[in-house]
Amino acid sequence: MIRLEDLTKKFGSVIAADRINMEVATGEICILLGPSGCGKTTTLKMVNRLIEKTSGKIIVGGRDTDTMDPVEVRRGMGYVIQQIGLFPNMTVEENICVIPRLLKWDDAKAKRRAAELLDLVALDPATFLHRFPRELSGGQQQRVGVARALAADPPIMIMDEPFGAIDPINREIIQDEFLRMQKTLRKTILFVSHDIDEAVKMGDKIAIFRAGKLEQFDTPNNILAHPANSFIADFVGQDRTLKRLRLVRVEQASDRDAPSVRETDELGRAHALMREHRSDSIVVLSAAGTPSGWLHEEDSSGRMGLVSSKARPLPAVIPADADLRTAVSLMFTHGMAWLACVDRDGRFIGQVTQASIMRRLGETYHELDGASAVPIQHGAVA
Repeated sequence: MIRLEDLTKKFGSVIAADRINMEVATGEICILLGPSGCGKTTTLKMVNRLIEKTSGKIIVGGRDTDTMDPVEVRRGMGYVIQQIGLFPNMTVEENICVIPRLLKWDDAKAKRRAAELLDLVALDPATFLHRFPRELSGGQQQRVGVARALAADPPIMIMDEPFGAIDPINREIIQDEFLRMQKTLRKTILFVSHDIDEAVKMGDKIAIFRAGKLEQFDTPNNILAHPANSFIADFVGQDRTLKRLRLVRVEQASDRDAPSVRETDELGRAHALMREHRSDSIVVLSAAGTPSGWLHEEDSSGRMGLVSSKARPLPAVIPADADLRTAVSLMFTHGMAWLACVDRDGRFIGQVTQASIMRRLGETYHELDGASAVPIQHGAVA
Protein backbone atom coordinates (compact mmCIF):
# COMPACT_ATOMS: atom_id res chain seq x y z
CA MET A 1 0.00 0.00 0.00
CA ILE A 2 2.83 2.46 0.90
CA ARG A 3 6.33 2.06 -0.54
CA LEU A 4 9.21 4.47 0.00
CA GLU A 5 12.15 4.27 -2.41
CA ASP A 6 15.35 6.14 -1.53
CA LEU A 7 13.20 8.86 0.01
CA THR A 8 15.38 11.85 0.92
CA LYS A 9 14.79 15.27 2.41
CA LYS A 10 17.38 18.01 2.78
CA PHE A 11 16.94 21.31 4.56
CA GLY A 12 19.89 23.25 3.20
CA SER A 13 22.96 21.25 4.19
CA VAL A 14 21.05 19.17 6.74
CA ILE A 15 19.86 15.74 5.62
CA ALA A 16 16.68 15.10 7.59
CA ALA A 17 15.83 11.83 5.83
CA ASP A 18 18.52 9.87 4.03
CA ARG A 19 17.46 7.35 1.35
CA ILE A 20 14.63 5.73 3.28
CA ASN A 21 13.42 2.41 1.87
CA MET A 22 10.47 0.61 3.42
CA GLU A 23 7.13 -0.91 2.47
CA VAL A 24 3.95 -1.09 4.54
CA ALA A 25 1.37 -3.61 3.38
CA THR A 26 -2.36 -2.97 3.22
CA GLY A 27 -3.94 -3.18 6.67
CA GLU A 28 -0.67 -2.92 8.60
CA ILE A 29 0.23 -0.48 11.35
CA CYS A 30 3.81 0.74 11.01
CA ILE A 31 5.25 2.64 13.98
CA LEU A 32 8.01 5.17 13.28
CA LEU A 33 10.35 5.45 16.26
CA GLY A 34 13.56 7.22 17.17
CA PRO A 35 15.05 10.07 19.18
CA SER A 36 14.14 13.70 18.54
CA GLY A 37 15.41 14.98 15.21
CA CYS A 38 15.91 11.50 13.78
CA GLY A 39 13.70 12.02 10.68
CA LYS A 40 10.59 10.04 11.63
CA THR A 41 8.15 12.99 11.55
CA THR A 42 9.76 14.39 8.40
CA THR A 43 9.28 11.02 6.71
CA LEU A 44 5.66 10.88 7.87
CA LYS A 45 4.88 14.34 6.53
CA MET A 46 6.49 13.61 3.18
CA VAL A 47 4.07 10.72 2.70
CA ASN A 48 1.04 13.04 2.78
CA ARG A 49 3.02 15.88 1.17
CA LEU A 50 2.84 18.33 4.04
CA ILE A 51 6.59 18.42 3.39
CA GLU A 52 7.83 17.97 -0.16
CA LYS A 53 10.64 15.47 -0.66
CA THR A 54 14.03 16.32 -2.12
CA SER A 55 14.38 13.05 -4.03
CA GLY A 56 13.20 9.45 -4.15
CA LYS A 57 9.74 8.05 -4.64
CA ILE A 58 6.56 7.63 -2.60
CA ILE A 59 4.22 5.00 -4.02
CA VAL A 60 0.73 4.85 -2.49
CA GLY A 61 -1.69 2.21 -3.69
CA GLY A 62 0.48 1.62 -6.74
CA ARG A 63 0.53 5.33 -7.73
CA ASP A 64 3.53 7.63 -7.60
CA THR A 65 2.37 10.61 -5.54
CA ASP A 66 4.38 12.91 -7.83
CA THR A 67 1.64 12.29 -10.41
CA MET A 68 -1.11 13.34 -7.98
CA ASP A 69 -2.32 16.71 -6.75
CA PRO A 70 -1.15 17.23 -3.13
CA VAL A 71 -4.74 17.93 -2.04
CA GLU A 72 -5.85 14.62 -3.60
CA VAL A 73 -3.07 12.82 -1.72
CA ARG A 74 -4.11 14.34 1.63
CA ARG A 75 -7.81 13.69 1.12
CA GLY A 76 -7.01 9.99 0.72
CA MET A 77 -5.35 9.96 4.13
CA GLY A 78 -6.83 10.56 7.56
CA TYR A 79 -4.54 12.74 9.69
CA VAL A 80 -4.36 12.67 13.49
CA ILE A 81 -1.93 14.78 15.52
CA GLN A 82 -1.01 15.00 19.19
CA GLN A 83 -2.55 18.47 19.52
CA ILE A 84 -5.81 17.05 18.06
CA GLY A 85 -6.68 20.34 16.32
CA LEU A 86 -10.44 20.37 16.79
CA PHE A 87 -12.15 23.60 15.77
CA PRO A 88 -13.26 25.16 19.10
CA ASN A 89 -16.22 26.99 17.61
CA MET A 90 -17.68 23.84 16.06
CA THR A 91 -19.62 21.03 17.73
CA VAL A 92 -18.28 17.48 17.71
CA GLU A 93 -20.64 16.67 14.85
CA GLU A 94 -19.48 19.68 12.83
CA ASN A 95 -15.82 18.81 13.44
CA ILE A 96 -16.31 15.25 12.17
CA CYS A 97 -18.26 16.47 9.14
CA VAL A 98 -15.56 18.89 7.91
CA ILE A 99 -13.98 16.56 5.32
CA PRO A 100 -17.25 14.93 4.15
CA ARG A 101 -18.65 18.41 3.46
CA LEU A 102 -15.51 19.40 1.56
CA LEU A 103 -16.10 16.28 -0.51
CA LYS A 104 -19.69 17.48 -1.18
CA TRP A 105 -21.47 14.81 0.85
CA ASP A 106 -25.09 15.66 1.48
CA ASP A 107 -25.85 16.84 5.01
CA ALA A 108 -27.85 13.78 6.10
CA LYS A 109 -25.12 11.36 4.99
CA ALA A 110 -22.40 13.38 6.76
CA LYS A 111 -24.39 13.47 10.00
CA ARG A 112 -25.07 9.73 9.85
CA ARG A 113 -21.36 9.16 9.40
CA ALA A 114 -20.55 11.36 12.41
CA ALA A 115 -22.93 9.37 14.62
CA GLU A 116 -21.55 6.04 13.37
CA LEU A 117 -17.98 7.11 14.08
CA LEU A 118 -18.71 8.38 17.57
CA ASP A 119 -20.22 5.00 18.35
CA LEU A 120 -17.13 3.34 16.87
CA VAL A 121 -14.78 5.28 19.18
CA ALA A 122 -16.98 4.43 22.19
CA LEU A 123 -18.64 7.84 22.64
CA ASP A 124 -22.41 7.94 22.85
CA PRO A 125 -23.69 10.03 19.90
CA ALA A 126 -26.74 11.22 21.82
CA THR A 127 -24.46 12.61 24.52
CA PHE A 128 -21.52 13.98 22.53
CA LEU A 129 -22.62 15.01 19.01
CA HIS A 130 -23.67 18.51 19.99
CA ARG A 131 -20.98 19.24 22.58
CA PHE A 132 -18.11 21.63 21.92
CA PRO A 133 -14.46 20.56 22.33
CA ARG A 134 -14.11 22.59 25.56
CA GLU A 135 -16.80 20.35 27.10
CA LEU A 136 -14.73 17.20 26.53
CA SER A 137 -11.85 15.64 28.42
CA GLY A 138 -8.49 15.26 26.70
CA GLY A 139 -9.15 11.59 26.02
CA GLN A 140 -12.59 12.32 24.59
CA GLN A 141 -11.15 15.04 22.34
CA GLN A 142 -8.55 12.58 21.06
CA ARG A 143 -11.28 10.06 20.23
CA VAL A 144 -13.13 12.76 18.28
CA GLY A 145 -9.86 13.52 16.46
CA VAL A 146 -9.61 9.88 15.41
CA ALA A 147 -13.27 9.88 14.34
CA ARG A 148 -12.71 13.00 12.23
CA ALA A 149 -9.72 11.35 10.52
CA LEU A 150 -11.93 8.37 9.66
CA ALA A 151 -14.86 10.47 8.44
CA ALA A 152 -14.35 10.03 4.70
CA ASP A 153 -13.27 6.39 5.17
CA PRO A 154 -9.69 6.91 3.91
CA PRO A 155 -7.65 3.77 3.20
CA ILE A 156 -4.60 5.30 4.92
CA MET A 157 -4.15 7.04 8.25
CA ILE A 158 -1.22 9.26 9.18
CA MET A 159 -0.83 9.65 12.94
CA ASP A 160 1.75 11.92 14.60
CA GLU A 161 2.08 10.96 18.29
CA PRO A 162 -1.71 10.85 18.52
CA PHE A 163 -1.89 9.62 22.11
CA GLY A 164 1.24 11.27 23.48
CA ALA A 165 -0.51 14.05 25.42
CA ILE A 166 -2.96 11.73 27.21
CA ASP A 167 -2.42 10.39 30.73
CA PRO A 168 -1.20 6.77 30.93
CA ILE A 169 -4.52 5.23 32.03
CA ASN A 170 -6.56 6.85 29.26
CA ARG A 171 -3.78 6.21 26.75
CA GLU A 172 -4.01 2.46 27.39
CA ILE A 173 -7.80 2.60 27.02
CA ILE A 174 -7.64 4.54 23.74
CA GLN A 175 -4.90 2.27 22.38
CA ASP A 176 -7.09 -0.75 23.13
CA GLU A 177 -10.12 0.90 21.48
CA PHE A 178 -8.06 1.80 18.45
CA LEU A 179 -6.74 -1.75 18.05
CA ARG A 180 -10.30 -3.05 18.40
CA MET A 181 -11.41 -0.73 15.57
CA GLN A 182 -8.43 -1.70 13.44
CA LYS A 183 -9.45 -5.37 13.51
CA THR A 184 -12.59 -4.33 11.64
CA LEU A 185 -11.38 -1.36 9.59
CA ARG A 186 -7.97 -2.70 8.47
CA LYS A 187 -6.58 0.72 7.60
CA THR A 188 -2.98 1.11 6.51
CA ILE A 189 -1.40 3.28 9.19
CA LEU A 190 1.85 5.21 9.61
CA PHE A 191 2.15 6.17 13.26
CA VAL A 192 4.93 8.28 14.83
CA SER A 193 5.61 7.48 18.48
CA HIS A 194 8.38 8.05 21.01
CA ASP A 195 7.27 5.12 23.19
CA ILE A 196 8.75 1.67 22.54
CA ASP A 197 6.05 0.02 24.66
CA GLU A 198 3.34 1.67 22.53
CA ALA A 199 5.16 0.54 19.39
CA VAL A 200 5.39 -3.06 20.57
CA LYS A 201 1.73 -3.09 21.55
CA MET A 202 0.33 -1.47 18.41
CA GLY A 203 2.72 -2.09 15.54
CA ASP A 204 2.74 -4.81 12.91
CA LYS A 205 6.07 -3.29 11.83
CA ILE A 206 8.44 -0.87 13.52
CA ALA A 207 10.83 1.50 11.74
CA ILE A 208 13.59 2.88 13.97
CA PHE A 209 15.41 6.01 12.78
CA ARG A 210 18.67 7.68 13.81
CA ALA A 211 20.12 10.89 12.34
CA GLY A 212 17.93 10.65 9.24
CA LYS A 213 18.70 6.99 8.52
CA LEU A 214 16.46 3.97 8.89
CA GLU A 215 18.41 1.71 11.25
CA GLN A 216 16.01 -1.24 11.40
CA PHE A 217 12.61 -2.04 9.86
CA ASP A 218 11.04 -5.25 11.09
CA THR A 219 8.35 -6.84 13.21
CA PRO A 220 8.31 -5.90 16.92
CA ASN A 221 9.24 -9.48 17.80
CA ASN A 222 12.30 -9.52 15.54
CA ILE A 223 13.47 -6.11 16.71
CA LEU A 224 13.24 -7.12 20.36
CA ALA A 225 14.74 -10.57 19.82
CA HIS A 226 17.43 -9.53 17.33
CA PRO A 227 18.26 -5.79 17.47
CA ALA A 228 20.28 -4.89 14.39
CA ASN A 229 23.05 -3.06 16.21
CA SER A 230 24.04 -1.59 19.58
CA PHE A 231 22.01 1.59 18.99
CA ILE A 232 18.82 -0.45 18.48
CA ALA A 233 19.62 -2.62 21.51
CA ASP A 234 20.07 0.45 23.69
CA PHE A 235 16.99 2.14 22.24
CA VAL A 236 14.61 -0.74 22.89
CA GLY A 237 16.11 -1.25 26.36
CA GLN A 238 17.81 -3.95 28.37
CA ASP A 239 14.37 -5.28 29.35
CA ARG A 240 13.56 -6.16 25.75
CA THR A 241 12.91 -9.81 26.68
CA LEU A 242 10.27 -8.61 29.14
CA LYS A 243 8.77 -6.43 26.41
CA ARG A 244 8.40 -9.55 24.26
CA LEU A 245 5.99 -10.92 26.86
CA ARG A 246 3.38 -8.57 25.38
CA LEU A 247 3.70 -10.29 22.00
CA VAL A 248 2.94 -13.84 23.14
CA ARG A 249 -0.56 -15.00 24.07
CA VAL A 250 -1.19 -17.02 27.21
CA GLU A 251 -2.68 -19.87 25.15
CA GLN A 252 0.69 -20.27 23.40
CA ALA A 253 2.41 -21.00 26.72
CA SER A 254 -0.32 -22.93 28.51
CA ASP A 255 -0.38 -26.61 29.38
CA ARG A 256 -3.65 -27.98 28.02
CA ASP A 257 -3.07 -31.28 29.85
CA ALA A 258 -2.88 -29.72 33.31
CA PRO A 259 -4.96 -31.76 35.78
CA SER A 260 -8.21 -30.57 37.31
CA VAL A 261 -10.94 -31.98 39.54
CA ARG A 262 -14.58 -31.18 40.18
CA GLU A 263 -15.87 -29.82 43.46
CA THR A 264 -17.88 -33.04 43.83
CA ASP A 265 -14.88 -35.38 43.36
CA GLU A 266 -13.30 -37.21 46.26
CA LEU A 267 -10.10 -35.85 47.78
CA GLY A 268 -8.47 -39.20 47.08
CA ARG A 269 -8.97 -38.70 43.34
CA ALA A 270 -7.41 -35.23 43.55
CA HIS A 271 -4.38 -36.65 45.39
CA ALA A 272 -3.96 -39.43 42.83
CA LEU A 273 -4.05 -36.96 39.93
CA MET A 274 -1.43 -34.75 41.54
CA ARG A 275 0.88 -37.75 42.03
CA GLU A 276 0.28 -38.86 38.44
CA HIS A 277 1.19 -35.44 37.05
CA ARG A 278 3.98 -34.88 39.58
CA SER A 279 2.32 -31.67 40.72
CA ASP A 280 1.83 -30.26 44.21
CA SER A 281 -1.39 -28.46 43.27
CA ILE A 282 -4.53 -28.89 41.19
CA VAL A 283 -7.33 -26.65 39.93
CA VAL A 284 -10.86 -27.20 41.24
CA LEU A 285 -13.75 -26.73 38.80
CA SER A 286 -17.42 -25.95 39.29
CA ALA A 287 -20.15 -27.99 37.62
CA ALA A 288 -20.00 -25.50 34.73
CA GLY A 289 -16.28 -26.13 34.20
CA THR A 290 -15.14 -22.77 35.54
CA PRO A 291 -12.21 -22.59 38.02
CA SER A 292 -13.61 -22.16 41.52
CA GLY A 293 -10.55 -22.91 43.64
CA TRP A 294 -7.45 -25.04 44.03
CA LEU A 295 -5.95 -27.70 46.25
CA HIS A 296 -2.43 -28.15 47.56
CA GLU A 297 -1.11 -31.68 47.91
CA GLU A 298 -1.26 -31.37 51.71
CA ASP A 299 -5.02 -30.65 51.44
CA SER A 300 -5.71 -34.10 50.00
CA SER A 301 -2.99 -36.42 51.32
CA GLY A 302 -4.60 -39.09 53.47
CA ARG A 303 -7.86 -37.18 53.72
CA MET A 304 -11.45 -38.23 53.12
CA GLY A 305 -14.37 -36.21 51.81
CA LEU A 306 -15.24 -34.03 48.86
CA VAL A 307 -12.84 -31.67 47.11
CA SER A 308 -15.17 -28.75 47.91
CA SER A 309 -14.51 -29.21 51.64
CA LYS A 310 -10.79 -28.36 51.30
CA ALA A 311 -10.65 -26.14 48.20
CA ARG A 312 -8.80 -22.86 48.59
CA PRO A 313 -9.98 -19.70 46.79
CA LEU A 314 -8.23 -18.82 43.53
CA PRO A 315 -6.87 -15.26 43.71
CA ALA A 316 -6.87 -14.86 39.91
CA VAL A 317 -7.42 -16.57 36.57
CA ILE A 318 -6.09 -15.48 33.17
CA PRO A 319 -7.91 -15.38 29.80
CA ALA A 320 -6.23 -17.49 27.12
CA ASP A 321 -6.07 -14.49 24.77
CA ALA A 322 -4.30 -12.25 27.31
CA ASP A 323 -0.59 -11.57 26.84
CA LEU A 324 2.17 -13.09 28.93
CA ARG A 325 3.07 -9.73 30.46
CA THR A 326 -0.38 -9.63 32.05
CA ALA A 327 0.08 -13.21 33.25
CA VAL A 328 3.46 -12.49 34.84
CA SER A 329 2.08 -9.36 36.51
CA LEU A 330 -0.78 -11.36 38.03
CA MET A 331 1.62 -14.04 39.24
CA PHE A 332 3.81 -11.49 40.99
CA THR A 333 0.82 -9.61 42.41
CA HIS A 334 -0.64 -12.74 44.00
CA GLY A 335 2.59 -14.61 44.73
CA MET A 336 1.67 -17.51 42.44
CA ALA A 337 3.86 -19.74 40.29
CA TRP A 338 0.94 -20.65 37.99
CA LEU A 339 -2.43 -19.41 36.79
CA ALA A 340 -5.54 -21.20 35.58
CA CYS A 341 -6.31 -20.29 31.95
CA VAL A 342 -9.90 -19.77 30.84
CA ASP A 343 -11.66 -19.37 27.51
CA ARG A 344 -14.05 -16.56 26.65
CA ASP A 345 -16.84 -18.28 28.55
CA GLY A 346 -14.71 -18.61 31.67
CA ARG A 347 -14.19 -22.37 31.33
CA PHE A 348 -10.89 -23.93 32.37
CA ILE A 349 -8.65 -24.88 29.43
CA GLY A 350 -5.22 -25.29 30.99
CA GLN A 351 -2.55 -23.81 33.15
CA VAL A 352 0.29 -21.36 32.53
CA THR A 353 3.35 -21.46 34.77
CA GLN A 354 6.51 -19.44 35.20
CA ALA A 355 8.42 -22.38 33.73
CA SER A 356 6.12 -22.66 30.69
CA ILE A 357 6.51 -18.93 30.03
CA MET A 358 10.30 -19.22 30.05
CA ARG A 359 10.13 -22.27 27.81
CA ARG A 360 7.81 -20.56 25.30
CA LEU A 361 9.99 -17.45 25.09
CA GLY A 362 12.99 -19.66 24.37
CA GLU A 363 11.06 -21.45 21.63
CA THR A 364 10.12 -18.16 19.98
CA TYR A 365 13.79 -17.16 19.77
CA HIS A 366 14.51 -20.39 17.86
CA GLU A 367 11.49 -19.80 15.62
CA LEU A 368 12.72 -16.31 14.79
CA ASP A 369 16.22 -17.63 14.04
CA GLY A 370 14.68 -19.89 11.42
CA ALA A 371 12.50 -17.17 9.85
CA SER A 372 13.53 -14.65 7.25
CA ALA A 373 13.66 -11.12 8.64
CA VAL A 374 12.47 -8.00 6.84
CA PRO A 375 15.52 -6.54 5.08
CA ILE A 376 17.03 -3.57 6.89
CA GLN A 377 18.37 -0.58 5.10
CA HIS A 378 22.06 -0.78 5.87
CA GLY A 379 24.56 -3.19 7.33
CA ALA A 380 23.90 -4.49 10.80
CA VAL A 381 24.22 -7.72 12.67
CA ALA A 382 21.18 -9.97 12.95
